[in-house]
Amino acid sequence: MFRPQKSLKKTRIKLYNTLALPVLLYGSETWTFKARDARRITAAEMNYMRRTAGYIWTNYKTNAQIAKELKVTPILDKLLEYKRNRIQHVNRMPRNRLPRVMKHYSPTGRRNDDRPLKRLLDTGDRNGSTSGPTA
Repeated sequence: MFRPQKSLKKTRIKLYNTLALPVLLYGSETWTFKARDARRITAAEMNYMRRTAGYIWTNYKTNAQIAKELKVTPILDKLLEYKRNRIQHVNRMPRNRLPRVMKHYSPTGRRNDDRPLKRLLDTGDRNGSTSGPTA
């Protein structure tokens, strides 16, 4: 039996996975993102997923329920996986390679307003795992 609503969902999910995700995640392994950025990315993703599933914000469906129903991995999980993979890749490089040197670089001097110095790894630890978005 033909179910156009079901096929529309499948098509929208395929479009999301093949067109939207690669664009959204391009270069994401080097981003330093904050909690505000994570909320905005999640909100944009869930706006699309709610429309795909046929729900509106008053339907009292959680983001996890919708993601489970549509069988998609949240974009932040993929983003953190990309970051972990990149850090592990850099750790396997010889010590004289520029990405590895930059990973351990710590700037000297002071930032304006007495803020702490930023480094590439401020969103993860040296073992390759990331702690998620920073506040």
